[in-house]
Amino acid sequence: MSASTRELFDAAASGNADAVRIALDTGADIEARGAGGMTALVAATKANHMDAARVLIEAGADVNAKDDIQDSAYLYAGARGHDEILQLTLDNGADLTSTNRFGGTALIPASERGLLSTVEILLEAGVDPNHVNDLNWTALHEAIVLGDGSDVYVEVVRTLIEGGADITVRDGDGILPADLATARGYDAIAALLRR
Repeated sequence: MSASTRELFDAAASGNADAVRIALDTGADIEARGAGGMTALVAATKANHMDAARVLIEAGADVNAKDDIQDSAYLYAGARGHDEILQLTLDNGADLTSTNRFGGTALIPASERGLLSTVEILLEAGVDPNHVNDLNWTALHEAIVLGDGSDVYVEVVRTLIEGGADITVRDGDGILPADLATARGYDAIAALLRR
């Protein structure tokens, strides 16, 4: 790895946008792989360094390049609610069908974590709300099974339904979302699903 490429990784990981620019201007490889197979953009995204990520994306960094655990800038920003970086990736060629190491789209972990604004952004961008991951769950299943039934999860479920989530898709055990919610005592969610 060249000195300028090493400097690019250090700058991206620490969020120094000016140093990212300088490293790129001096010939750093924008798609080089560092620790864990991360590109500089993935490193900046995982640290939620918006300015460094913006410089990299504007310089042409691949928003879909995945590291060794199948995280791309797009997928990670979506999974963690880094909405500014997420929007940049969406504006610069994010592959809405790309999946993480669990076979899920960015919408699934966003729903699991109750990241309402992120869920809204991803649905508006056109991510399939009915994609089934390797665990046989959709975003709706994850919001119910891995959420806590609180108000934010009620809103996530409402947003998913309004965004086209199919409430008749059963999980891997054949259970409907409404029944999953009822079994957990999430009455408000169950009511939404039984309308």
